[in-house]
Amino acid sequence: MLVPDDLHYTESHEWVSVKDGLATVGITDFAQHELGDIVFLELPEIGAKVSAGEPCGIIEAVKSAEDLNSPVSGKVEEKNQDAEDSPEIVNKSPYEDGWLYRVQLSNTDELENLLTAQEYSKLIEG
Repeated sequence: MLVPDDLHYTESHEWVSVKDGLATVGITDFAQHELGDIVFLELPEIGAKVSAGEPCGIIEAVKSAEDLNSPVSGKVEEKNQDAEDSPEIVNKSPYEDGWLYRVQLSNTDELENLLTAQEYSKLIEG
């Protein structure tokens, strides 16, 4: 499974990339593979406040529906409308085109609670 080195990860299979205090959030390649064909996304609205570890959206696949948990706290600045309109993009490109939303971080210390690529790789390898 692809696990990019430059990201932070959660045990619930979300990833975070941070640049200039803005966090981009998505789900991992492992998560999209486990879910199967993603058919619906409900992403947090622009301006919404999200909290680390709390549900902020829904991901529905053919075989199940899962909460999307925010890995970080802050205010949603942007959501990926292309992914909401065409959820299969997350299956095809979970780390590039299939990002889900962007958050202005309210607490950068929360990043220390996330997993490194090496720690996440160990988690998914069981």
